[in-house]
Amino acid sequence: MSEPGGPSGPANTTGPAGRRVVGTFASVAELLPRWIEWKPALRAPGADLLAGLIVALVALPLALGFGVSTGLGAAAGLTTAVIAGAVAAVFGGSRFQVSGPTGAMTVVLVPIVAQYGPTGVLAVGLIAGVLLVGLAFAGVGRAVRYMPAPVIEGFTAGIAVVIALQQIPAALGISGAEGEKVWQSAFDAVRKFVADPSILAPSIALVVGVAMLIGGRYFPRVPFSLVAVAAATVVAQLFGLEIARIGAIPSGFSAPTLSFLHPGDLTSLIAPALAVTALAALESLLSATAADSMGVGTRHNPDRELFGQGLANIAAPLFGGVPATGAIARTAVNVRSGARTRLAALTHALILAAIVYMAAGLVAEIPLAALAGVLLATTVRMVETASVLAIARATRADAVVMIATFLVTVVFDLVTAVAVGVGFAAILALRAVAKSARIEQVPLEHDDHLAEEHELLREHIVAYRIEGALFFAAAHRFLLELAEVSDVKVVILRMSRVTALDATGAIVLKDTITKLEHRHITVLISGAKPEHLRPLEALGVFTTTDSEDRHVFDTTPRAISYARTLVLPESRYAATSTED
Repeated sequence: MSEPGGPSGPANTTGPAGRRVVGTFASVAELLPRWIEWKPALRAPGADLLAGLIVALVALPLALGFGVSTGLGAAAGLTTAVIAGAVAAVFGGSRFQVSGPTGAMTVVLVPIVAQYGPTGVLAVGLIAGVLLVGLAFAGVGRAVRYMPAPVIEGFTAGIAVVIALQQIPAALGISGAEGEKVWQSAFDAVRKFVADPSILAPSIALVVGVAMLIGGRYFPRVPFSLVAVAAATVVAQLFGLEIARIGAIPSGFSAPTLSFLHPGDLTSLIAPALAVTALAALESLLSATAADSMGVGTRHNPDRELFGQGLANIAAPLFGGVPATGAIARTAVNVRSGARTRLAALTHALILAAIVYMAAGLVAEIPLAALAGVLLATTVRMVETASVLAIARATRADAVVMIATFLVTVVFDLVTAVAVGVGFAAILALRAVAKSARIEQVPLEHDDHLAEEHELLREHIVAYRIEGALFFAAAHRFLLELAEVSDVKVVILRMSRVTALDATGAIVLKDTITKLEHRHITVLISGAKPEHLRPLEALGVFTTTDSEDRHVFDTTPRAISYARTLVLPESRYAATSTED
């Protein structure tokens, strides 16, 4: 059964089958937690507590690694996992979602840290949180379903490559790698490593990564990331290895000193905040959708998910955390570990909080190369090779969109990549729809008449059926095709199969009618829907209200009958024709 309070629960809706339409405003009652959601957890908490423990063990090295990757340090990543994870577990729209720092968000945050520093990142997180809450109330959560699959696969693969490039310096034991773009700093790290090689850090990263991939494949319930990191830490301590470590982290949570920036600087943070907002919304909703597919009979509330992520991103910076999203890898572990309610995600956050207070000293000794190995293995798992190959083989257009999104993600940034990918997909989709629109001449009738009457009809009356969407991308081709009509007195446009008519299509249709009438060719319209006639009326195509004077008919036979009175005034027979 669906989770209480989800789209199928009691809510103010306006769409069919009780579903609220995209873009309608959400009420406060729809977005707030309900007591009924926690009753199953209180009755039988065992499965959720165990799942929360497993997720926490998996999340610990990831949170530390992503915190280090942003430049704010391991403590920021751990704080984010605890604060954002707890808030989103209570207020989010999915009962399985596990939130915290993610690799995709790291990709966006690194340039923000470089340009504005830690304070800028905290401000961006707060602004993004407020924007996410606004999106939730605006009811735009369902819009994620319109994101093209090639765009999603392209930027997911691109993110995986960028995260892997970010780990190259730590995996090689190089500090101070230079470069504005992540691929530039990775190249600089390789150059420095070649000049002064050392196998210690690469060996640790390789062993940890391989242990995660092989162990995770055969024993998916065992947190091999934590086991491998713990083993690397113990070995480094026992043998006194000279290798870079995380370093001291605070044993507790405290509000950072938020010396907020100058108003002019805050204005410049709007663009990065919009990027963080877009990514947090997209990744969280995709993760919640994936959780639905893994669970049985579950459905998340997309607007409430945005609301929960918004509150999480408002809360996390107040304690020194970075912006957070729903984390698909940790969410998948949560589902597969037997989670039943939100208690599992909340337990994961509480266990991480206990580690902050009780094991901060041990965490400080973890080698950075071990965390790099964890994240490198994570990037391998991020890419669904089968999905990528399937999209690449589907159509040339899908392959172009996916490759373009991937390349822009790696070379430039994620937000630009999504914009480029969606733009490519939209252009190619419009091109496909435009090509599907067609106009063809159809026979006026199928029964027997005198040969000379057929000859007269063929010479003076022509009927065209217009099919598909007559909009800006297809309209001008339609005009060129119809403008070739000659040696006739009447043209009948059969429009019952027109699926869409926008302003451009209406203007082109008006121009076509005007040009034909200037050549003394009468144009009749049959079978047009009222919504397609309205733009024509607004453009002044019709000057009277009488249907015959307007040359508009509800069926093709009536249009043909009227056409015959124009061509054959002496005719007294009733025309017959196949209706549209």
